[in-house]
Amino acid sequence: MTDDGTDFLVPFLIDAGAVRGRLVRLGPALESILAPHDYPAPVALLLAQALTLAAALAGSLKFDGVLTLQIQSDGPVSLIVADATSGGDLRGYARHDPVRLSEDAALGKGFLAFTIDQGPETDRYQGIVELAGDGLEACAQRYFQQSEQLETAFRLAARPGEGGWQAAALMIQRMPTGPSSPILTADEAAEAWNRARILLHSARDEEMLDLAPERLLYRLYHADGLRPADLRRLQAGCRCSAERVAMTLKSFPRQELDDLRDADGRVDVVCEFCKAQYLFSEADLDRLYLS
Repeated sequence: MTDDGTDFLVPFLIDAGAVRGRLVRLGPALESILAPHDYPAPVALLLAQALTLAAALAGSLKFDGVLTLQIQSDGPVSLIVADATSGGDLRGYARHDPVRLSEDAALGKGFLAFTIDQGPETDRYQGIVELAGDGLEACAQRYFQQSEQLETAFRLAARPGEGGWQAAALMIQRMPTGPSSPILTADEAAEAWNRARILLHSARDEEMLDLAPERLLYRLYHADGLRPADLRRLQAGCRCSAERVAMTLKSFPRQELDDLRDADGRVDVVCEFCKAQYLFSEADLDRLYLS
């Protein structure tokens, strides 16, 4: 493992592989996702947590595609979308009602959904859990307990700073027993998992956000046979493009685009994720529909 600053994921094992984990930390990549939107602090906090959670979940899977975490609620923050690709690209956005927003009440009733998309040749996988007003950590843990039957624990931290927003996630999972499992009695396996969870929740926000990854993991799990893997780079990466927008526009009948024109007669499309702007003139649309 090499500490090269922020925007990384570090996989690790403890207790001879009986527990596996992921450490995620975001800094400049997170700020580049949040900055174009100028979100209020409670909204930025939720999106920062969602992005680190999505990165941790994607890093725990063997897949080639996109993991999307989506939150819909009847609260002031009605929608959060956070994407993490198997290559480490992250993007996200949130919708909120500024009139209803307060420091203490951002999410209401709704659901948290996880979707894995590996392309048109494979079936999409989706899991859903109800929002119960107890935070993203608890909702994600409840999903794994109910749907995956895999004991999982999370610890999330996020804060604004002079250089922009920072966020971190710790995720651990109790691995199922099998032929290659470590030789542990049932009591020993249960004790190892309980100890791992207690140590996870002992991590303070400032440790998760400031300590070098090797120091943080050593502080938590050095007595439990810690085996960290190589650090993986994460980065902000929106998948929008002029070509993708053009194909989306072409999927509509030409006459329906008339209602989308601005005062200059152009169709102006803005990416919800990165705020990139794509302008299509009448001539551009003529070429598009003739192609």
